[in-house]
Amino acid sequence: MPPRGQALVVEWPIATLFGVAGEIRKVGVVGLGAMGAGIAQLCVEAGVDTVGREVTPELGERARDRIGHFLTRKVEKGQLEQAARDAAVGRLSLTTDLAELAGCDLVIEAIVEDLLPKQELFAELERVCRDDAVLATNTSALSVTEIASATTSPERVVGMHFFNPAPLMPLVEIVRAELTGDDAFETVFAFGARLGKHPIRCHDTPGFVVNRVLIPLLNDCVRTLDEARVTVEDLDAGMKHGAGWPMGPCELLDLVGIDVHVHASEALWQKLREPRMAPPPRLVAMANAGLHGRKTGRGFYSYD
Repeated sequence: MPPRGQALVVEWPIATLFGVAGEIRKVGVVGLGAMGAGIAQLCVEAGVDTVGREVTPELGERARDRIGHFLTRKVEKGQLEQAARDAAVGRLSLTTDLAELAGCDLVIEAIVEDLLPKQELFAELERVCRDDAVLATNTSALSVTEIASATTSPERVVGMHFFNPAPLMPLVEIVRAELTGDDAFETVFAFGARLGKHPIRCHDTPGFVVNRVLIPLLNDCVRTLDEARVTVEDLDAGMKHGAGWPMGPCELLDLVGIDVHVHASEALWQKLREPRMAPPPRLVAMANAGLHGRKTGRGFYSYD
């Protein structure tokens, strides 16, 4: 016991508090599109060796170039030293073989937002990864519980929903599925904080927290375009200057991707059957026409 008047300080190891959070030294990221590349960038910037898996070497190299480009911009802005930039890029290795993820402590999936491919991937990840590795999905609208059901160890499957663009958006939703174990959940929560994000805990309900609120709200904004006969510019200005939004709803939809929003909206509609969850016809038509926003050069606005 300490002398009278002196506090007793107990130093608990991180592993005791957060499962194996303190032992995450190597991360795998499956799928290196815009979202997956952003997640991989966060990991290498945080000093974590990262294995990025893509279906072709060319797609992997394209992601590496994208990560290097964004880190170079941080150097140019004085936000990162050149040596730190080079070290971060050096922590990223690429593969097309899932077996190369065998040594990872955590694997984060960021592939196409469809249930069957995700289930097939998680079944394969369970086969190739260590028994104590945590498996996380970046799904924005699908059920983490249904994804985990493809494995025989659903206790180690967690949702880790980043927002686009992942390096810039501060939030990450940590999603507990029906059978997620405490160790896996707290491990991923702690890792989200290690990446410099603000993690929040939520349960596996349709849309989790943010999309459950934001998707019907954005749908209402788009319906207002027609019902109130307002212009895109005036709607965006109204929500920015009247409601304090950092960007207007049409600007936000262009940034997220109109096709991505429609897909998530349809998924919530299928689960909840609430009319406001269904994507407005205007958005469906834009998605079908390839007007997806910034990534295609045209959505509600045109981009160079």
